[in-house]
Amino acid sequence: MSEAKRFDEKSDFIKNTDKNPSNIQPKKLTLDSPLQFECHPGVPCFTACCHNIKIVLTPYDILILSRRLELPAHEFITAYTQPTYLEKTDMPGVQIKLTEDKKACPFVTPDGCTVYSDRPTACRYYPVGMADFHEGGTDNAEEEKFFFLVKEPHCKGFEEPKHWTIREWREDQGVEERDEFNKEWLRLVMRRKSFGHQASLSEAAKRMFFMASTDLDSFRRFVFESSFLDTYEIDEETIEKIRNDDIELMRFSFTYLANTLFGAEGMEITKEKIDDKVKEIKARQDEALKQGEREYLELKAERERLRKEEEKNKAKK
Repeated sequence: MSEAKRFDEKSDFIKNTDKNPSNIQPKKLTLDSPLQFECHPGVPCFTACCHNIKIVLTPYDILILSRRLELPAHEFITAYTQPTYLEKTDMPGVQIKLTEDKKACPFVTPDGCTVYSDRPTACRYYPVGMADFHEGGTDNAEEEKFFFLVKEPHCKGFEEPKHWTIREWREDQGVEERDEFNKEWLRLVMRRKSFGHQASLSEAAKRMFFMASTDLDSFRRFVFESSFLDTYEIDEETIEKIRNDDIELMRFSFTYLANTLFGAEGMEITKEKIDDKVKEIKARQDEALKQGEREYLELKAERERLRKEEEKNKAKK
């Protein structure tokens, strides 16, 4: 069978791959829950789920895919992604840019994914989703995790005879490692969602979040080529780690964003900067006081001038 014919036979599946939340099965699952599912080239819908889909990338996804393609992060972002907002927030992120003709992931072929070993986190999860409720996004709240299935009509993987547990499926897909790298970034998103729409991020905060989440090279320049290290108390060991290790820099960026966006602990401003800020505020206050005194004296002088003018006019009468 020709490759073209194989692809054409999947067209009906591809047209029906909209990731609608109504396809979520209303049942909480645990790591030990059973799963009957398998995806492989022999399944009729193979690669159909890679079409008409929104694949949001985490910072770790961007880092790994950029390395895989041997591209700087900003070039990868420009070539393979498009802007989006993270679900139910005003936090900017990126999603995979689908091909214009078939609305497909640019890395998929009829034979499968060309970056499979480095595929994004969202691809690894399917069809097992995870809900992770970390109340208010705070650091010490108790987490509640459970799993669920996304069972779409087009997917024939559920008809395959392979049986797993949710735990075995996640291990096979390499999800645990991704969860570990993504959790602090996802916690930032959850914190933002907990504020609702009554508060919005400033444009500067959005730009900082986007830079730190998508382009570690730019974030590293921000740390080492600005007044950042003069502003924050960062120990030498951490400085050396984030100077040379992208993973450490990524983790550090999450700490920085949590502190600057939500006031979380983990970053301390240097005493010198605090003293400078106190002096700056005091100087502004002193200047405001002096300005007030000048305005008062000017007003008093004007009143005295008017009084004398009035007395002069009376004397003439």
